[in-house]
Amino acid sequence: MSFCIAPLSGQNATAVKAHVGIILDFDTTVGKISKTCLSMALEDFYTKRNHSMMIVPHFRDSYSDVVGAASAAIDLLKNVQVMAILGPQKSIQADFVIDIGDKVRVPIISQATSPALSPKESPYFIRSAQCSSYQAEAIAAIVKAFGWRQVVFIYEDTNYGSGLVPFLTEGLLQTNALISHQSVISPCATNDQILRELYKLMSMQTRIFVVHMLPSLASRFFKMAKAAEMMSEGYVWVIADALTSLLDSVDSETFEAMQGVIGVKAYIPRSNELDNFTRRWRKRFHKENPEMDRTELNVFGLWAYDSITALALAIERSGMTSPRFKKPVIGGNLTDLEAIGISSNGPALVRLIRNYSSKGLSGDFSIVDGQLRPSAFQIVNVIGKERTQLGSGQKHMGFQGN
Repeated sequence: MSFCIAPLSGQNATAVKAHVGIILDFDTTVGKISKTCLSMALEDFYTKRNHSMMIVPHFRDSYSDVVGAASAAIDLLKNVQVMAILGPQKSIQADFVIDIGDKVRVPIISQATSPALSPKESPYFIRSAQCSSYQAEAIAAIVKAFGWRQVVFIYEDTNYGSGLVPFLTEGLLQTNALISHQSVISPCATNDQILRELYKLMSMQTRIFVVHMLPSLASRFFKMAKAAEMMSEGYVWVIADALTSLLDSVDSETFEAMQGVIGVKAYIPRSNELDNFTRRWRKRFHKENPEMDRTELNVFGLWAYDSITALALAIERSGMTSPRFKKPVIGGNLTDLEAIGISSNGPALVRLIRNYSSKGLSGDFSIVDGQLRPSAFQIVNVIGKERTQLGSGQKHMGFQGN
């Protein structure tokens, strides 16, 4: 599925069109939230200022698939000749797309959070979300605050899941704690397999569990944990930032199963601009997705808004007149990737995006050397139908309860 957004009302008729690809998982909550935020960001940007260039977004659905994401990227580069690509959302999808961006010199602005993907090693990769490694110190601060000495680390069997292991290990060691056991759960595990692993964990002495999973697996995991009576008194559950930030996307049965869970997530400071945008976003999102009445705006949507705003400003400042690709001069049969050529605009554009700082809806939106700098972390507790804030602090934080 692919489509291009219609021209914005009030646009400058003489503005040069800057084609930009956007790869999302349309069937996910994050994908739907981000799509609305991206569209609204462009409308806000171009209605508030005079502009000589204007982004024309080309949305593509990756169908939550690695091959789908790669195919979408090649299509956007070959057939649309986009200046930049926002997405894909997941680290496993972004891995290959980032390689493509490096080869053709087109910026890939992705919320992929896995530490295995490095902007230092990939010059055309800009991470527009906090790297998952940053939360290790926040989790360690919780462990220290409660005086725990050992934890069991449970994570999904993907690069995203395993990427946190060395950072959490180091963070805990600095607080005189350690990971006593690691439990790896396949995203394809059956409920019976999850239950067997939970019964194994139940037999261990340590009852402090840190869970690092995406909502699709975490939903089944916590339902099974409740069935095994491990969500009762005597057990402690701490969840990582991505799951905490996406609690609004889980069903009511999962939310009920997660009662008492403590979570960390990026802290978003309140502002009048954010309050006004949230009201506008809620009205538009629920009109576009009436079946998702429980869904609320989250940090991934705000990062998407700030990212495309940064890209729009970079394109405006670059003064580019049109997308240009140097085609290969060799003859013979070429692969789709070889036939794309190399972007002439990419080197200048990526320099403007890889080091960028502005006050955005998400707070201080600062990209340094291609990496979004970490903000404070918020600690929340799932109680009843709400998530109660326990405290917040900087990345190098001490626990602050209230």
